[in-house]
This record gives sequence, structure tokens and C-alpha cells, in this order.
Amino acid sequence: MAKQIILYNLRDDVTDEDYAKWCNTYKGPLLLGLDSVKQFTLVNMLGGIKGNGSKGMAPEETPSPYKYIGIVDCTDLEAMQKDSQTKAFKEEFFPQWFSKWVGDFYVLVGMEVFDGKK
Repeated sequence: MAKQIILYNLRDDVTDEDYAKWCNTYKGPLLLGLDSVKQFTLVNMLGGIKGNGSKGMAPEETPSPYKYIGIVDCTDLEAMQKDSQTKAFKEEFFPQWFSKWVGDFYVLVGMEVFDGKK
């Protein structure tokens, strides 16, 4: 399955509470309404662990460089690209997200290699 993983921080003038409300009332329903989106998960990062096995650096607790991680499960990448060109996404959602809510961000696109469930 294709995935988009969006790593980002909010603007300094945005609260977590206001953003969560916007996501629950607008962003989440909009993304789930796109034909190419099977699932959308938003994670508020509380911390992390960093290490480097190739340099022998043991894991240590560290703040996450990104406060939010959005995970979009897509039917396929071409369909997601098509949906990102719709008026609802390109002209309504993205300009709001970009100018009102988000600070720095990084978008990753890939294909799932393993999906384990218990």
C-alpha cells in the first residue's frame, strides 16, 4: 500500500488544542473524503530516542524534531496525486494548512514493505 508520511511542526501562534479541533472538524473528514485515502492517522509526538548503530552511539532520549506526524494510507500514489489536484485539496485545504497552521514540514512518499497486525 502507498503511504504519505508528513512530518511537521505547528506555527508558533497555533495551539495544540486549536489544531486538534480543526483536524477533527475539517482536515480529517476532508482527507478521508478523498477517493485515494483509505486511512488517515495523526500523531502528536511526545518524545523520542536517538542513536547510531554504525557509529556505536547508544540510544538516548531526545525531543522529536517534529511535533506531528500524519500518516496517509493511499490506494495508490497516482490516485493520491490526482486527488491533490482537486479544488477541495489544492485550493481550499492546502492553502489553509500551509498559511494558518503549519510551520516547517517534510513530506515522505513510499510503498509499504511490511504490515503486521496482532
